[in-house]
Amino acid sequence: MKDINTIESKIPEQVEMLSEKLVALKAAIGHQIFGQHVVVDLTLVTLLAGGHALLVGVPGLAKTKLVETLGVVLGMDDKRIQFTPDLMPADILGSEILESAEDGNRHFHFLKGPIFTQLLMADEINRASPRTQSALLQAMQERFVTIAGVRHELPTPFHVLATQNPIEQEGTYPLPEAQLDRFLMQIDVPYPDKETERRILIETTGNQLSQPTQILTPEELVDAQKLVRNLPVSDQVIEAILNLVREARPDESQNKLVQQYVSWGPGPRASQALILAARALALLEGRLSPSIDDIIALSRPILKHRMALSYSARAENITVDQIISSLLKPLE
Repeated sequence: MKDINTIESKIPEQVEMLSEKLVALKAAIGHQIFGQHVVVDLTLVTLLAGGHALLVGVPGLAKTKLVETLGVVLGMDDKRIQFTPDLMPADILGSEILESAEDGNRHFHFLKGPIFTQLLMADEINRASPRTQSALLQAMQERFVTIAGVRHELPTPFHVLATQNPIEQEGTYPLPEAQLDRFLMQIDVPYPDKETERRILIETTGNQLSQPTQILTPEELVDAQKLVRNLPVSDQVIEAILNLVREARPDESQNKLVQQYVSWGPGPRASQALILAARALALLEGRLSPSIDDIIALSRPILKHRMALSYSARAENITVDQIISSLLKPLE
C-alpha cells in the first residue's frame, strides 16, 4: 500500500514535467505535418498508450511523412515496408542463412528483417497476402518472433503504424476482423482544408525545407507509457466504457440500430483500448485523469474497426459512424 501511495503522490509532478515536452513534441510535428491536428493527436495517443494504429486515407496526405517525423522527434529507429502481393513473411521477420566459416564448418545465421525496429511503417498493409499480414500482426501482439524454434525479442518500444488506401481495393486482401482488433485505433486521415493546402503549396515547394528535431528519447517514451498506466480512472469513466462497449454488441444491446444493423460488436480489447487511450489523451493534454469527454472523443477511432455491419445496413446506407453516434447520445 505504501508503494502505491508513493507512486500516486508522484503522478502530478511527473505529468507536469512531461506536459512541457509533449507540448514541444506536438509543435515540432506541426512544423512538418500541416493542419492534421486530430490525426497527430490520435497517433501520439496511440504511442503513449503503447499501441499500434491503422492510418486510412488516400495517397498524398503525408502519412509516410508523419511516421518519418515521429521517428525523428521521438529519437526512434524507424523503417518502412512497402506491402505488395509477392511479399513473404521472411521479408518482414528475417530468415536464417547458411554461412561457411574459415575452418570450413557451416552454421546458420539469423539475418534480422525490417520488423526489428522501434517504429515500423507498414505501407498499404492490405496489399500483402493474409499469410504475410498474419506474420506482422502476430509480432505486433506478442512483441517477439520465432524463427526455426528460436525466440527473438523485438526492440522496446515497438510500434506499427500501418496505412491503407480506402478507395483502390482491387488486388487487395482486406484485414480479417481478428487482425484489425490488434490495432488500438483506426485513424482516418482527411483531405486538408483550403488554407492548410495553401500553406502546403508555399512551404513544401521551395528550397528551404524545415527539418524536425528530436524532443524525446525512446526511454522517455517508455517512461511516459508507464505513467499512462498509473493515471487514476474514476468509477464513472469505467462504467461509461463498459456501457458503451457492451451496448455496441447486438446480443446485449438495447440500441435498435445496433440490434438491426450490427453483425458483431467489439470485444474486451476495445474496453482495454478505450481506458488506455483515455489515460493517454489526458496525459497529452496535461491532465491527471481521463474524463467522459475523452471517451466520447476516442470512441470512433477505437470502435469503428471493431464492428461489422450487416447486409441490410449496407443496403440502407447505414454507416458505423451513425451507429456509434447513437451509442454516444447517453454520454453527451
